[in-house]
Amino acid sequence: MKPLTRRATMQAAAAVATTGAAAHLLARPALATSPSPAEAIADRPLFGAELRTLPNGLRVAHVEQRRAPVVAHYAFVAAGGGEDPKGLSGIAHFLEHMLFKGSANVASGEFSRRVAREGGSDNAFTSRDVTGYFQHVEASRLGLVARMEADRFASALLPEAELESERQVILEERGQRIGSSPRAEFFETFEAGMWGRQHWHGRPIIGWEDEIRAIGHADLRRFFRARYAPGNAVLVVAGAVGGQAFWDEITDIWGAVPAGPAVPRDRAPPPPAPPEPRMVRNDPRLRGEATFVRSWQAPTLTAGESRLADPLEVLRHLLGGGQGSRLHRALVEPGLAISVGAGYDGETASWGDFDIALTPRRDVAPGRVEETTMAVVKRLLDEGGPTEAEVARSIRQMSAGALLALDGLGAAPRMIGGALAVGLPLETVEFWPRRLRAVTRDQVAEAARAVLGSAPTASGWLLPEGVDAPAEASL
Repeated sequence: MKPLTRRATMQAAAAVATTGAAAHLLARPALATSPSPAEAIADRPLFGAELRTLPNGLRVAHVEQRRAPVVAHYAFVAAGGGEDPKGLSGIAHFLEHMLFKGSANVASGEFSRRVAREGGSDNAFTSRDVTGYFQHVEASRLGLVARMEADRFASALLPEAELESERQVILEERGQRIGSSPRAEFFETFEAGMWGRQHWHGRPIIGWEDEIRAIGHADLRRFFRARYAPGNAVLVVAGAVGGQAFWDEITDIWGAVPAGPAVPRDRAPPPPAPPEPRMVRNDPRLRGEATFVRSWQAPTLTAGESRLADPLEVLRHLLGGGQGSRLHRALVEPGLAISVGAGYDGETASWGDFDIALTPRRDVAPGRVEETTMAVVKRLLDEGGPTEAEVARSIRQMSAGALLALDGLGAAPRMIGGALAVGLPLETVEFWPRRLRAVTRDQVAEAARAVLGSAPTASGWLLPEGVDAPAEASL
Protein backbone atom coordinates (compact mmCIF):
# COMPACT_ATOMS: atom_id res chain seq x y z
CA MET A 1 0.00 0.00 0.00
CA LYS A 2 1.36 3.41 -0.93
CA PRO A 3 2.27 5.53 2.12
CA LEU A 4 0.46 8.80 2.62
CA THR A 5 2.77 11.69 3.41
CA ARG A 6 1.81 15.07 4.79
CA ARG A 7 2.68 16.61 1.44
CA ALA A 8 0.48 14.21 -0.50
CA THR A 9 -2.43 14.69 1.91
CA MET A 10 -2.27 18.46 1.75
CA GLN A 11 -1.78 18.48 -2.01
CA ALA A 12 -4.78 16.26 -2.69
CA ALA A 13 -6.99 18.12 -0.25
CA ALA A 14 -5.96 21.49 -1.67
CA ALA A 15 -6.95 20.36 -5.14
CA VAL A 16 -10.43 19.53 -3.86
CA ALA A 17 -10.67 22.73 -1.87
CA THR A 18 -9.90 24.98 -4.82
CA THR A 19 -12.02 23.18 -7.43
CA GLY A 20 -14.96 21.70 -5.53
CA ALA A 21 -17.41 22.25 -2.75
CA ALA A 22 -14.80 23.39 -0.24
CA ALA A 23 -13.69 26.37 -2.33
CA HIS A 24 -15.75 28.68 -0.13
CA LEU A 25 -13.23 28.11 2.67
CA LEU A 26 -10.79 30.31 0.76
CA ALA A 27 -13.19 33.08 -0.07
CA ARG A 28 -12.71 36.37 1.76
CA PRO A 29 -14.78 39.53 1.39
CA ALA A 30 -12.75 42.46 0.13
CA LEU A 31 -13.21 44.36 3.39
CA ALA A 32 -12.91 41.39 5.79
CA THR A 33 -11.17 42.19 9.04
CA SER A 34 -11.01 38.68 10.51
CA PRO A 35 -8.84 35.88 9.19
CA SER A 36 -10.26 33.23 6.86
CA PRO A 37 -10.52 29.65 8.17
CA ALA A 38 -7.37 28.72 6.25
CA GLU A 39 -5.48 31.58 7.90
CA ALA A 40 -6.87 30.99 11.38
CA ILE A 41 -5.88 27.33 11.39
CA ALA A 42 -2.24 28.34 11.06
CA ASP A 43 -2.37 29.70 14.60
CA ARG A 44 -3.37 26.44 16.30
CA PRO A 45 -2.25 22.81 16.06
CA LEU A 46 -3.80 20.86 13.21
CA PHE A 47 -4.62 17.83 15.35
CA GLY A 48 -3.79 18.74 18.95
CA ALA A 49 -1.84 15.53 19.42
CA GLU A 50 -0.38 14.55 22.78
CA LEU A 51 3.03 12.88 22.62
CA ARG A 52 4.55 10.71 25.35
CA THR A 53 7.50 8.34 25.53
CA LEU A 54 7.03 5.05 27.35
CA PRO A 55 9.79 3.71 29.64
CA ASN A 56 10.85 1.20 26.96
CA GLY A 57 11.52 4.04 24.49
CA LEU A 58 8.35 3.83 22.37
CA ARG A 59 6.99 7.24 21.37
CA VAL A 60 3.18 7.35 21.42
CA ALA A 61 1.11 10.13 19.87
CA HIS A 62 -2.62 10.37 20.59
CA VAL A 63 -5.24 12.37 18.69
CA GLU A 64 -8.74 12.38 20.14
CA GLN A 65 -11.41 12.52 17.41
CA ARG A 66 -15.06 11.95 18.34
CA ARG A 67 -16.68 12.22 14.90
CA ALA A 68 -17.41 8.47 14.87
CA PRO A 69 -17.01 5.59 17.37
CA VAL A 70 -13.93 4.24 15.61
CA VAL A 71 -10.18 4.28 16.17
CA ALA A 72 -7.07 4.08 13.98
CA HIS A 73 -4.00 2.31 15.43
CA TYR A 74 -0.75 2.85 13.48
CA ALA A 75 2.68 1.45 14.34
CA PHE A 76 5.69 2.79 12.44
CA VAL A 77 9.19 1.35 12.33
CA ALA A 78 11.88 3.91 11.52
CA ALA A 79 13.29 1.73 8.77
CA GLY A 80 12.15 1.45 5.17
CA GLY A 81 13.64 0.60 1.82
CA GLY A 82 16.38 3.14 2.45
CA GLU A 83 17.74 0.90 5.20
CA ASP A 84 18.00 -2.21 3.03
CA PRO A 85 21.60 -3.50 3.06
CA LYS A 86 23.48 -3.47 -0.23
CA GLY A 87 22.74 -6.60 -2.15
CA LEU A 88 19.52 -7.22 -0.21
CA SER A 89 17.19 -4.58 -1.62
CA GLY A 90 13.58 -5.25 -0.71
CA ILE A 91 14.29 -6.79 2.69
CA ALA A 92 12.24 -4.20 4.62
CA HIS A 93 9.28 -4.91 2.34
CA PHE A 94 9.84 -8.68 2.54
CA LEU A 95 9.82 -8.45 6.34
CA GLU A 96 6.55 -6.50 6.23
CA HIS A 97 4.98 -9.50 4.50
CA MET A 98 6.48 -11.96 6.97
CA LEU A 99 5.06 -10.14 9.98
CA PHE A 100 1.64 -11.48 9.00
CA LYS A 101 2.96 -15.05 9.49
CA GLY A 102 2.27 -15.23 13.20
CA SER A 103 3.72 -14.32 16.56
CA ALA A 104 3.91 -15.89 20.01
CA ASN A 105 0.18 -15.57 20.67
CA VAL A 106 -1.31 -15.12 17.20
CA ALA A 107 -1.21 -17.83 14.53
CA SER A 108 -0.14 -17.19 10.94
CA GLY A 109 -2.85 -15.27 9.11
CA GLU A 110 -4.98 -14.94 12.25
CA PHE A 111 -4.20 -11.25 12.78
CA SER A 112 -6.20 -10.07 9.78
CA ARG A 113 -8.95 -12.63 10.35
CA ARG A 114 -9.53 -11.36 13.89
CA VAL A 115 -9.66 -7.75 12.72
CA ALA A 116 -12.12 -8.68 9.96
CA ARG A 117 -14.36 -10.55 12.40
CA GLU A 118 -14.62 -7.34 14.43
CA GLY A 119 -15.73 -5.44 11.32
CA GLY A 120 -12.40 -3.63 11.00
CA SER A 121 -9.66 -3.44 8.41
CA ASP A 122 -5.89 -3.75 8.55
CA ASN A 123 -2.94 -3.46 6.20
CA ALA A 124 0.71 -2.47 6.03
CA PHE A 125 3.05 -0.52 3.79
CA THR A 126 6.74 0.04 3.20
CA SER A 127 8.11 3.37 2.02
CA ARG A 128 11.68 4.47 1.63
CA ASP A 129 11.68 5.82 5.21
CA VAL A 130 9.29 3.67 7.24
CA THR A 131 7.44 0.40 7.49
CA GLY A 132 3.94 0.88 8.84
CA TYR A 133 1.22 -1.43 10.18
CA PHE A 134 -2.31 -0.18 10.83
CA GLN A 135 -5.82 -1.16 11.84
CA HIS A 136 -9.13 0.70 11.76
CA VAL A 137 -11.64 -0.77 14.25
CA GLU A 138 -14.58 0.13 16.45
CA ALA A 139 -13.22 2.11 19.40
CA SER A 140 -13.87 -0.55 22.04
CA ARG A 141 -11.64 -2.99 20.11
CA LEU A 142 -8.50 -0.87 20.47
CA GLY A 143 -7.12 -3.21 23.11
CA LEU A 144 -7.45 -6.21 20.80
CA VAL A 145 -5.45 -4.75 17.92
CA ALA A 146 -2.91 -3.14 20.27
CA ARG A 147 -2.19 -6.49 21.93
CA MET A 148 -1.79 -8.29 18.62
CA GLU A 149 0.45 -5.56 17.17
CA ALA A 150 2.63 -5.37 20.27
CA ASP A 151 2.85 -9.17 20.26
CA ARG A 152 4.23 -9.38 16.75
CA PHE A 153 6.65 -6.50 17.36
CA ALA A 154 7.98 -8.41 20.36
CA SER A 155 7.81 -11.98 19.07
CA ALA A 156 7.19 -12.29 15.33
CA LEU A 157 7.83 -15.91 14.34
CA LEU A 158 9.03 -15.35 10.75
CA PRO A 159 8.52 -19.07 10.04
CA GLU A 160 11.14 -20.41 7.67
CA ALA A 161 8.63 -22.88 6.25
CA GLU A 162 6.60 -19.96 4.79
CA LEU A 163 9.57 -18.04 3.40
CA GLU A 164 9.60 -19.40 -0.15
CA SER A 165 5.86 -19.13 -0.70
CA GLU A 166 5.96 -15.50 0.42
CA ARG A 167 8.98 -14.84 -1.79
CA GLN A 168 6.88 -15.95 -4.76
CA VAL A 169 4.07 -13.61 -3.69
CA ILE A 170 6.53 -10.72 -3.63
CA LEU A 171 8.05 -11.64 -6.99
CA GLU A 172 4.56 -11.76 -8.47
CA GLU A 173 3.82 -8.39 -6.89
CA ARG A 174 6.96 -6.98 -8.47
CA GLY A 175 5.97 -8.42 -11.83
CA GLN A 176 2.51 -6.87 -11.64
CA ARG A 177 3.67 -3.47 -10.41
CA ILE A 178 6.91 -3.10 -12.35
CA GLY A 179 7.42 -5.79 -14.97
CA SER A 180 4.02 -5.35 -16.61
CA SER A 181 4.17 -1.54 -16.68
CA PRO A 182 6.52 0.24 -19.11
CA ARG A 183 6.22 3.46 -17.12
CA ALA A 184 6.88 1.87 -13.75
CA GLU A 185 9.89 0.07 -15.20
CA PHE A 186 11.14 3.32 -16.73
CA PHE A 187 10.85 5.29 -13.50
CA GLU A 188 12.59 2.52 -11.56
CA THR A 189 15.46 2.56 -14.05
CA PHE A 190 15.53 6.35 -14.04
CA GLU A 191 15.91 6.47 -10.24
CA ALA A 192 18.81 4.04 -10.47
CA GLY A 193 20.41 6.21 -13.16
CA MET A 194 19.88 9.36 -11.11
CA TRP A 195 21.30 8.03 -7.83
CA GLY A 196 23.08 4.78 -8.57
CA ARG A 197 21.78 1.20 -8.67
CA GLN A 198 23.09 0.42 -5.16
CA HIS A 199 22.56 3.87 -3.65
CA TRP A 200 19.79 3.79 -1.02
CA HIS A 201 17.77 6.27 -3.11
CA GLY A 202 18.32 4.37 -6.33
CA ARG A 203 17.26 0.92 -5.12
CA PRO A 204 13.56 0.06 -5.60
CA ILE A 205 11.61 -0.31 -2.36
CA ILE A 206 10.27 -3.67 -3.49
CA GLY A 207 13.82 -4.71 -4.40
CA TRP A 208 15.70 -5.84 -7.50
CA GLU A 209 14.51 -9.26 -8.59
CA ASP A 210 17.85 -11.03 -8.17
CA GLU A 211 18.25 -9.57 -4.68
CA ILE A 212 14.73 -10.55 -3.60
CA ARG A 213 15.69 -14.09 -4.56
CA ALA A 214 18.89 -13.81 -2.47
CA ILE A 215 17.21 -12.75 0.83
CA GLY A 216 17.55 -15.55 3.36
CA HIS A 217 15.78 -16.39 6.60
CA ALA A 218 18.80 -15.31 8.66
CA ASP A 219 18.82 -11.95 6.84
CA LEU A 220 15.20 -11.32 7.76
CA ARG A 221 15.72 -12.26 11.42
CA ARG A 222 18.81 -10.05 11.61
CA PHE A 223 16.94 -7.05 10.16
CA PHE A 224 13.99 -7.67 12.48
CA ARG A 225 16.12 -7.89 15.63
CA ALA A 226 18.06 -4.76 14.70
CA ARG A 227 15.17 -2.50 13.72
CA TYR A 228 11.94 -3.62 15.40
CA ALA A 229 12.60 -2.11 18.82
CA PRO A 230 10.47 0.35 20.83
CA GLY A 231 13.13 3.04 20.64
CA ASN A 232 13.08 2.73 16.86
CA ALA A 233 9.30 2.88 16.52
CA VAL A 234 6.39 5.30 16.76
CA LEU A 235 2.78 4.50 17.67
CA VAL A 236 -0.03 6.86 16.71
CA VAL A 237 -3.62 6.33 17.82
CA ALA A 238 -6.47 8.54 16.59
CA GLY A 239 -10.18 8.32 17.19
CA ALA A 240 -12.87 8.05 19.84
CA VAL A 241 -10.64 7.17 22.79
CA GLY A 242 -8.95 9.37 25.33
CA GLY A 243 -8.27 10.28 28.90
CA GLN A 244 -6.11 8.48 31.41
CA ALA A 245 -7.86 5.17 30.63
CA PHE A 246 -6.38 5.30 27.13
CA TRP A 247 -2.86 5.95 28.37
CA ASP A 248 -3.13 3.25 31.00
CA GLU A 249 -4.22 0.67 28.42
CA ILE A 250 -1.55 1.58 25.87
CA THR A 251 1.18 1.71 28.51
CA ASP A 252 0.13 -1.67 29.89
CA ILE A 253 0.12 -3.31 26.46
CA TRP A 254 2.96 -1.66 24.57
CA GLY A 255 5.07 -1.01 27.66
CA ALA A 256 5.53 -4.78 28.00
CA VAL A 257 7.53 -4.94 24.76
CA PRO A 258 11.22 -5.32 25.70
CA ALA A 259 13.15 -2.09 25.44
CA GLY A 260 15.39 -1.41 22.47
CA PRO A 261 17.21 1.68 21.23
CA ALA A 262 16.77 3.84 18.16
CA VAL A 263 18.96 2.76 15.25
CA PRO A 264 20.76 5.54 13.35
CA ARG A 265 20.10 5.64 9.63
CA ASP A 266 23.35 5.12 7.75
CA ARG A 267 22.50 6.81 4.45
CA ALA A 268 25.15 7.77 1.93
CA PRO A 269 25.20 11.34 0.60
CA PRO A 270 23.98 11.91 -2.95
CA PRO A 271 26.49 11.28 -5.74
CA PRO A 272 28.36 14.35 -7.02
CA ALA A 273 26.73 13.77 -10.40
CA PRO A 274 24.06 11.33 -11.63
CA PRO A 275 25.66 8.12 -12.96
CA GLU A 276 23.34 8.35 -15.98
CA PRO A 277 22.35 11.99 -16.48
CA ARG A 278 20.37 11.38 -19.67
CA MET A 279 18.21 8.30 -20.12
CA VAL A 280 16.23 7.32 -23.19
CA ARG A 281 14.14 4.16 -23.39
CA ASN A 282 12.11 2.99 -26.40
CA ASP A 283 9.62 0.36 -25.30
CA PRO A 284 7.69 -1.70 -27.89
CA ARG A 285 4.97 -2.34 -25.28
CA LEU A 286 4.15 1.35 -25.09
CA ARG A 287 0.85 1.96 -26.81
CA GLY A 288 0.01 5.27 -25.26
CA GLU A 289 1.76 8.58 -24.89
CA ALA A 290 5.42 9.12 -24.09
CA THR A 291 6.77 10.30 -20.72
CA PHE A 292 9.35 12.98 -19.95
CA VAL A 293 10.96 13.50 -16.54
CA ARG A 294 13.54 15.91 -15.14
CA SER A 295 14.88 15.53 -11.60
CA TRP A 296 17.21 17.55 -9.38
CA GLN A 297 18.85 16.57 -6.11
CA ALA A 298 17.20 18.58 -3.34
CA PRO A 299 17.68 19.27 0.38
CA THR A 300 14.97 18.36 2.87
CA LEU A 301 14.10 19.16 6.46
CA THR A 302 16.64 16.54 7.55
CA ALA A 303 19.52 17.04 5.09
CA GLY A 304 21.37 19.83 3.30
CA GLU A 305 20.07 23.40 3.51
CA SER A 306 16.95 22.51 5.48
CA ARG A 307 15.75 26.12 5.45
CA LEU A 308 14.98 25.64 1.73
CA ALA A 309 12.49 22.81 2.33
CA ASP A 310 9.38 24.92 2.90
CA PRO A 311 10.17 27.31 0.02
CA LEU A 312 10.64 24.26 -2.21
CA GLU A 313 7.14 23.09 -1.24
CA VAL A 314 5.77 26.42 -2.46
CA LEU A 315 7.95 26.28 -5.59
CA ARG A 316 6.59 22.83 -6.40
CA HIS A 317 3.03 24.07 -6.23
CA LEU A 318 3.42 27.25 -8.26
CA LEU A 319 5.50 25.47 -10.89
CA GLY A 320 3.48 22.28 -11.32
CA GLY A 321 0.63 22.15 -8.83
CA GLY A 322 -2.29 21.78 -11.19
CA GLN A 323 -4.40 24.37 -12.95
CA GLY A 324 -2.94 27.85 -12.80
CA SER A 325 0.63 26.63 -12.32
CA ARG A 326 3.32 27.78 -14.74
CA LEU A 327 3.84 24.39 -16.34
CA HIS A 328 0.12 23.76 -16.74
CA ARG A 329 -0.34 27.10 -18.47
CA ALA A 330 2.64 26.52 -20.77
CA LEU A 331 2.02 22.89 -21.69
CA VAL A 332 -1.51 21.67 -20.98
CA GLU A 333 -3.56 24.74 -21.86
CA PRO A 334 -1.94 25.19 -25.32
CA GLY A 335 -2.39 21.48 -26.06
CA LEU A 336 1.24 20.36 -25.93
CA ALA A 337 0.76 17.91 -23.04
CA ILE A 338 -2.01 15.85 -21.51
CA SER A 339 -0.70 16.26 -17.99
CA VAL A 340 2.22 17.81 -16.16
CA GLY A 341 3.22 18.03 -12.52
CA ALA A 342 6.04 18.77 -10.12
CA GLY A 343 6.95 16.70 -7.09
CA TYR A 344 8.87 17.34 -3.88
CA ASP A 345 8.66 16.04 -0.31
CA GLY A 346 10.71 17.77 2.37
CA GLU A 347 9.71 15.38 5.17
CA THR A 348 12.07 12.55 4.31
CA ALA A 349 15.14 11.04 5.92
CA SER A 350 18.22 12.48 4.20
CA TRP A 351 18.29 13.95 0.69
CA GLY A 352 15.35 14.07 -1.69
CA ASP A 353 14.59 15.20 -5.19
CA PHE A 354 12.58 17.84 -7.01
CA ASP A 355 10.87 16.41 -10.09
CA ILE A 356 8.98 17.49 -13.17
CA ALA A 357 7.09 14.81 -15.07
CA LEU A 358 4.74 15.14 -18.02
CA THR A 359 2.86 13.23 -20.68
CA PRO A 360 2.97 14.97 -24.09
CA ARG A 361 0.25 14.62 -26.69
CA ARG A 362 0.97 12.01 -29.30
CA ASP A 363 1.01 14.48 -32.20
CA VAL A 364 3.49 16.86 -30.53
CA ALA A 365 7.20 16.44 -31.18
CA PRO A 366 9.11 15.43 -28.00
CA GLY A 367 11.71 18.12 -28.69
CA ARG A 368 9.11 20.87 -28.60
CA VAL A 369 7.73 19.61 -25.30
CA GLU A 370 11.12 19.38 -23.61
CA GLU A 371 12.22 22.80 -24.90
CA THR A 372 9.00 24.39 -23.64
CA THR A 373 9.35 22.73 -20.24
CA MET A 374 12.90 23.90 -19.74
CA ALA A 375 12.01 27.37 -21.03
CA VAL A 376 9.49 27.65 -18.18
CA VAL A 377 12.19 26.78 -15.66
CA LYS A 378 14.70 29.12 -17.30
CA ARG A 379 12.22 31.99 -17.32
CA LEU A 380 11.55 31.51 -13.61
CA LEU A 381 15.29 31.72 -12.89
CA ASP A 382 15.93 34.62 -15.29
CA GLU A 383 13.10 36.61 -13.75
CA GLY A 384 14.63 36.21 -10.30
CA GLY A 385 11.92 33.87 -9.04
CA PRO A 386 8.11 33.92 -8.93
CA THR A 387 5.86 36.87 -8.38
CA GLU A 388 4.43 37.81 -5.00
CA ALA A 389 0.98 36.91 -6.32
CA GLU A 390 2.08 33.42 -7.32
CA VAL A 391 3.57 32.74 -3.91
CA ALA A 392 0.47 34.02 -2.12
CA ARG A 393 -1.82 31.91 -4.34
CA SER A 394 0.17 28.75 -3.74
CA ILE A 395 0.29 29.23 0.02
CA ARG A 396 -3.45 29.94 0.09
CA GLN A 397 -4.30 26.81 -1.90
CA MET A 398 -1.91 24.55 0.00
CA SER A 399 -3.21 25.82 3.34
CA ALA A 400 -6.74 24.92 2.27
CA GLY A 401 -5.68 21.31 2.23
CA ALA A 402 -4.95 21.48 5.94
CA LEU A 403 -8.63 22.10 6.66
CA LEU A 404 -9.78 19.01 4.80
CA ALA A 405 -7.01 16.82 6.19
CA LEU A 406 -8.56 17.12 9.65
CA ASP A 407 -11.53 14.95 8.71
CA GLY A 408 -9.82 11.74 7.62
CA LEU A 409 -9.35 9.12 10.36
CA GLY A 410 -6.05 7.92 8.91
CA ALA A 411 -4.63 11.33 8.03
CA ALA A 412 -3.36 12.28 11.49
CA PRO A 413 -1.61 8.94 12.19
CA ARG A 414 0.13 8.84 8.83
CA MET A 415 1.20 12.46 8.85
CA ILE A 416 2.34 12.48 12.48
CA GLY A 417 3.90 9.02 12.47
CA GLY A 418 5.78 9.64 9.26
CA ALA A 419 7.30 12.87 10.55
CA LEU A 420 8.27 11.49 13.96
CA ALA A 421 9.81 8.38 12.42
CA VAL A 422 12.25 10.41 10.31
CA GLY A 423 13.34 12.44 13.32
CA LEU A 424 11.19 15.54 12.92
CA PRO A 425 9.36 17.10 15.89
CA LEU A 426 5.60 16.91 16.31
CA GLU A 427 5.39 20.63 15.53
CA THR A 428 6.48 19.91 11.96
CA VAL A 429 3.00 18.57 11.29
CA GLU A 430 0.93 20.47 13.85
CA PHE A 431 2.09 23.91 12.72
CA TRP A 432 2.84 23.25 9.06
CA PRO A 433 0.35 25.92 7.85
CA ARG A 434 2.09 28.50 10.05
CA ARG A 435 5.49 27.64 8.57
CA LEU A 436 4.05 27.75 5.09
CA ARG A 437 2.57 31.23 5.61
CA ALA A 438 5.99 32.46 6.69
CA VAL A 439 7.57 31.60 3.32
CA THR A 440 8.52 34.69 1.30
CA ARG A 441 9.00 35.31 -2.40
CA ASP A 442 12.72 35.85 -1.88
CA GLN A 443 13.04 32.47 -0.12
CA VAL A 444 11.29 30.71 -3.01
CA ALA A 445 13.61 32.47 -5.45
CA GLU A 446 16.64 31.35 -3.44
CA ALA A 447 15.37 27.77 -3.39
CA ALA A 448 14.84 27.84 -7.15
CA ARG A 449 18.39 29.06 -7.76
CA ALA A 450 19.89 26.51 -5.37
CA VAL A 451 18.05 23.51 -6.80
CA LEU A 452 16.78 24.18 -10.32
CA GLY A 453 19.72 26.41 -11.17
CA SER A 454 22.63 24.62 -9.50
CA ALA A 455 21.90 21.10 -8.21
CA PRO A 456 22.94 17.90 -10.03
CA THR A 457 20.17 16.92 -12.43
CA ALA A 458 19.10 14.14 -14.75
CA SER A 459 16.46 13.85 -17.46
CA GLY A 460 14.81 11.01 -19.29
CA TRP A 461 12.39 9.99 -22.02
CA LEU A 462 10.20 6.92 -22.34
CA LEU A 463 9.15 6.66 -25.98
CA PRO A 464 7.29 4.24 -28.25
CA GLU A 465 9.44 2.09 -30.46
CA GLY A 466 10.75 3.94 -33.49
CA VAL A 467 10.39 7.43 -32.01
CA ASP A 468 13.67 9.31 -31.72
CA ALA A 469 14.52 11.19 -28.56
CA PRO A 470 15.31 14.89 -28.90
CA ALA A 471 18.57 16.52 -27.96
CA GLU A 472 18.63 17.49 -24.31
CA ALA A 473 17.24 20.95 -23.65
CA SER A 474 19.41 22.81 -21.17
CA LEU A 475 18.77 25.88 -19.05
